[in-house]
Amino acid sequence: MNKGKKLYEGKAKIIYATNEKDLVIQHFKDDATAFNNLKKANVEGKGVLNNRISEHVLSSLSQCGIKTHLIKRINMREQLVKHAEIIPIEFIVRNIATGSLSKRLGIADGTVLEKPLFEYCYKDDALGDPLIGKEHIFAFGWANENEINEIDKMTFRINDILQGMFRGIGIKLVDFKLEYGKVWNKEKNIKEIVLADEISPDTCRLWDVKSEKKLDKDRFRKDLGNIVQAYQEVARRLGIMPEETNVSEVNFGKTTSIKFKKK
Repeated sequence: MNKGKKLYEGKAKIIYATNEKDLVIQHFKDDATAFNNLKKANVEGKGVLNNRISEHVLSSLSQCGIKTHLIKRINMREQLVKHAEIIPIEFIVRNIATGSLSKRLGIADGTVLEKPLFEYCYKDDALGDPLIGKEHIFAFGWANENEINEIDKMTFRINDILQGMFRGIGIKLVDFKLEYGKVWNKEKNIKEIVLADEISPDTCRLWDVKSEKKLDKDRFRKDLGNIVQAYQEVARRLGIMPEETNVSEVNFGKTTSIKFKKK
């Protein structure tokens, strides 16, 4: 598989063409951003961790019957994925109130929701990724009703799987965001919906069950420090970092030595 020209660069990843038009390479950067790119830093090793964590999570979802864009991880920073036509919507799932939900509605931080709350945001940094309703999605042709119904069912199933996965390693899945895309199924001769992008501490809020210590990008947003150490802890609990790894105290922008189990 040959790596070609850069097709797209986002806040956390770069997409490269390959010699096969239906496949692209997804490269994980070390850049950390928050508040729609207003806050930025380079966190050495973050991209490596997100690559491995996302590979593990998406592979686990695939084993449970969820269609994803992931083909395989090809090195420490890159994955081979299907070239999906991304739907310009962030699909957000909230199990516990925090962040923007608490601010918007005055809900006490940490309130456990009676059932998962689904939200939709239009993907546009310049507009601040505004909250939208299904009517907006249909009115502007971002997806049709059948596609959204399918995505909602997939999202509900993914939430169930991920809550169980993280609860089993002592982590609360507070909330997370997903992206979906369409890929061509040659056998069925149709476009089908697949889970795209990544699932990692960049895209999830993850709290330790006992201490409620934040193990996600809120450590960057709120200047809590030690973002890499928190991501390493998630990887360790998922079983993709050896127990004996010696992790030194790290701060934003500092380098760290990261070792992984070989598959």
